[in-house]
Amino acid sequence: GGSRGIGRAIAAAFAERSATVIITGRDQASLDETAEAIRTPEAHTYGIVCDVADPEAILNLVGQVTERFGEIDTLINVAGVNRRKPALEITPEDYDFVLDINLKGAFLLSQEVGRGMVERQQGCQINIASLNTDRPLRNVLPYAASKAGLASMTRALALEWGPAGVRVNALA
Repeated sequence: GGSRGIGRAIAAAFAERSATVIITGRDQASLDETAEAIRTPEAHTYGIVCDVADPEAILNLVGQVTERFGEIDTLINVAGVNRRKPALEITPEDYDFVLDINLKGAFLLSQEVGRGMVERQQGCQINIASLNTDRPLRNVLPYAASKAGLASMTRALALEWGPAGVRVNALA
């Protein structure tokens, strides 16, 4: 979720601080445009396609990044989608689309990156929550449920991985 919105702003801030930044999303053209736009003379920025709703894509992404760049120091889970509809109109496909990206994808990416962080006993993961985490707005039930789940996942991972030197936090 790094090619636009909050994800792009966070990626740009890391690039301004000379970090190596890998942004992901589902569209290579927008990733390339963002990587070029946020690049600084001291920062290396790359866009790699990854649909976090696809567990195989997550494995490929993490393998590709660690092989090419080494350890992952910081993970920002910012990918998020929404379908605004009254609860009575939400289809199973709507529900799965939102939860698969916003919650399951975040968990699977945290888990795969977390393996190396726990092993090294260092790292930082930041999950982007929402105002809907605690106070859902009208017509965004799956989104609000995914963000509430993300908050609980954040607390659970912090509890498990904190003693191993891995910080897990959420921002809303």
